[in-house]
Amino acid sequence: MSLVFVTGAASGVGLLTARELIDDGHDVVIHARNPERLTGEVTEIVDKVRGVVYGDLDNVTGVETVAASANEYGAFDAVIHNAGSDNEQKTFAVNVVAPYVLSALMTRPKRIVTVSSVMHVNGSPEALPNAFATGVIDYSNSKLFVTALMMGLARHWPDVMVHSVHPGWVPTRMGGPSATDDLDLSYRTQTWLATAPESDIMPRTGGYWFHKQVQNPHSATLDPAFQDEVLHGLKEYTGVELPL
Repeated sequence: MSLVFVTGAASGVGLLTARELIDDGHDVVIHARNPERLTGEVTEIVDKVRGVVYGDLDNVTGVETVAASANEYGAFDAVIHNAGSDNEQKTFAVNVVAPYVLSALMTRPKRIVTVSSVMHVNGSPEALPNAFATGVIDYSNSKLFVTALMMGLARHWPDVMVHSVHPGWVPTRMGGPSATDDLDLSYRTQTWLATAPESDIMPRTGGYWFHKQVQNPHSATLDPAFQDEVLHGLKEYTGVELPL
């Protein structure tokens, strides 16, 4: 049995991820923006989780609050960074900055799984300076940068299994009703990477996955220099140092 923390678990893929983990017998701590988010389908699992952590991920202070609350549960076996935004004013904060700050401030887990997107291949490394200058980027670039961040963590933290996942274009609030991929497959790679025997996962760390199959990500995410540019920039941008 594993202790797993899932961000953005009040709805959509995050809720499905948490539910699957609970059904498989794992202890789960979920994150939601505020108590008002715990309505609808999520009420079915609230009594089954180990705990709930609240906080906004669109600002560093809010992420620091989430990290402190999560640390009260001790070291997690796995952290699943599921929370995301497609609001251009928040994509950098929620999709990139929040996973960085949580990684820096939470007790280091054994595994980290981050929801990326195939749209990251449309991003451009050249957009990174503007992201740090303005705090505003589009969705594709946010997923490019967070995938590079995770690849950097996999390189700098060899004791932690770090992976990124494309869940598919699925009919959630963010994906919309026209999405064509299978919602039932959107979360299974995350739960597998978080809990499967280490020997079942190859590569052990630094993978980019779609439906349990490793894929080739944007070449920039595999470039150590670009990974470190993302890491260093996030340190300067947030004032939070991630120990490497």
